[in-house]
Amino acid sequence: MESSVSVGLFNDSFTPIIDGVTLAVRNYAYWLNRILGPACVVAPSAPFHKEVEDFPILRFPSIPTFVHPPYRVGLPGLDPSLRGRIGKRRLSLVHAHSPFGAGRLALRVARESGLPIVATFHSKFRDNLRLAIPFERIVEAEMRKIVDFYHSVDEVWVPQSSVEDALRDYGYRGRCEVVENGIDYGIPRDLEEARDRGEEILGLGRGDSVGLFVGQHILEKNLEFLIRSLPAIVRRVPSFRMVFVGQGCARPRLEALAARLGLSARILFHGPVDDRKELGAIYARGDIFLLPSLWDNAPLVVREAAAFRTPSALLSGSTAAEVIRDGVNGYLAEAREDAFAAVVSRALGDRRSLAAVGAEAQRTLCRSWEDVAREVRDRYLDILSEKGSRAKGAA
Repeated sequence: MESSVSVGLFNDSFTPIIDGVTLAVRNYAYWLNRILGPACVVAPSAPFHKEVEDFPILRFPSIPTFVHPPYRVGLPGLDPSLRGRIGKRRLSLVHAHSPFGAGRLALRVARESGLPIVATFHSKFRDNLRLAIPFERIVEAEMRKIVDFYHSVDEVWVPQSSVEDALRDYGYRGRCEVVENGIDYGIPRDLEEARDRGEEILGLGRGDSVGLFVGQHILEKNLEFLIRSLPAIVRRVPSFRMVFVGQGCARPRLEALAARLGLSARILFHGPVDDRKELGAIYARGDIFLLPSLWDNAPLVVREAAAFRTPSALLSGSTAAEVIRDGVNGYLAEAREDAFAAVVSRALGDRRSLAAVGAEAQRTLCRSWEDVAREVRDRYLDILSEKGSRAKGAA
């Protein structure tokens, strides 16, 4: 059966946009092509982007979004050739990683072709919709469509158990399966070499204490909270430097806030890093990864930083904090700027403990995408086997 299994992975963003969901879809496609059968990605177009992946990517028309650049709004209905191109893939199973245009296309393809469909719930959507839509009644109508989408698929997956709570809060009442995300970083052979390279890339000094953030520069990630917490950290840790890696529509606002707080000389806005090896070196140079987000579900960046023994500081009670044991493999703080600053300052002030927490983060949080993909393969095969058994029973 394995050699005949073909999977379509549908998402509403893909490269050159790099976020946690893009990385998940890209690694699913990469590894499934190697251990299961042909897998393709179906995603919105990316003007002027040259494809570099070694698996098929079926693009459909898209337009820019003014609320969340560089993300785009996919319009699969505008491409009359799309369904034929998907049909040529002879899919065995459909996996949607978004409930919007790409996900609804996936659902139509699955229902019309009699294919099983899996959907992974990655992100908290209500906050995004509220930023884009000023009318709460419209937001709630869209949320009902999202919940209906998840009720319509055959299986719903979440990347960690606490993520299920967010989906339940939206009104979903079906079953959820936990399928974790992985990372595409192995344990570095020479951490000091990686650290030196990261220092060179960022232009930092050996004595700098480095707080690191990697990801989309969007307000949902609570980045204004993070910047407002920095003056207290700088007072307690005079060698502190903050590094932001990535891009996003909130960057000008964050830079302006940093300037008002007199932090411009202490903050480096580096921009996106597409080279995964160079990004790994930056992770290695960070002393502590700072993610006070209440929006992220199961952020890959926390696990990626852990691969380089860089522990994370998160907010207690956040969904992302489920995998963190305070003072053991990371740090947790109350959702107040002074409390967050105090936790980060204490961590940076005890280098021996910081190193031990980083080592435990590496030991407990790092699972390879190859390992995850083998679990996904087995789950797909079980779904297809169950579908075949039901079909025989009906006959």
